[in-house]
Amino acid sequence: MFLSLPTLTVLIPLVSLAGLLYSASVEENFPQGCTSTSSLCFYSLLLPITIPLSVFFHLWTWMGIKLFRHN
Repeated sequence: MFLSLPTLTVLIPLVSLAGLLYSASVEENFPQGCTSTSSLCFYSLLLPITIPLSVFFHLWTWMGIKLFRHN
């Protein structure tokens, strides 16, 4: 069974924050070492940005389709 949207809205940022805190505690040079794509730190900083933006643009596209269909 799939999780509901309110549950995912709370769960995804918490998982992203947990990954960010984990990588901050594991990486020795946390802010400077995040530039390499092979680093876990890079993806823990990328996820909190990518997920809300993808949700926003999916909703933007859906709203555009709804408005175009009704006009």
